[in-house]
Amino acid sequence: MKKKIGILGGTFNPPHIGHLIIADQVLHSFQLDEIWFMPNHLPPHKQLNIRIANEDRQKMIELAIDNCSYFKIETIEIERLGKSYTYDTMLLLKEREPNVEFYFIIGGDMVEYLPKWYNIDQLIKLVQFIGVNRPHYSLQTTYPIKTVEIPSIDISSSIIRDKLKKGESINYYLPDKVIQFIREKGLYGCKSSN
Repeated sequence: MKKKIGILGGTFNPPHIGHLIIADQVLHSFQLDEIWFMPNHLPPHKQLNIRIANEDRQKMIELAIDNCSYFKIETIEIERLGKSYTYDTMLLLKEREPNVEFYFIIGGDMVEYLPKWYNIDQLIKLVQFIGVNRPHYSLQTTYPIKTVEIPSIDISSSIIRDKLKKGESINYYLPDKVIQFIREKGLYGCKSSN
């Protein structure tokens, strides 16, 4: 029997409770074995205005998921460098993990963007897409995706970065260990706590 793995890709800049809730809800809704958080190096659809070292993003994810045995981190895209096209990544993962059935988790914003994804017609043959609702976006598409309703939490990494820059509280937006790491490293314009 094939292992069922959900992939949650993103910049995770920083990873927040919205990411964790999505992963947990999808895992349980589809009875998956694990969720792999997959930070990308350079997303083709997004400009990264705030450059944080890949090692720091990876460490924040590790801290965010460290108390959950069915959450893992997959670093294939940050190891490859260059633009992170999901099609190329999934070809490599399917080759490396032939006994895994992959489910690729995307938010409503990416559901609307699917027609513009690189090699989308081949990609939908490699993975089962799972769309999760996001405020202000639709899950309607002509592509064969499954959907999961999650609690509507209007939190984004950009909101958190903005709050940090302004010196505002980010308590409960992120796991405490991630907040502590951000403060210790002085990331996102946050005053270092050292």
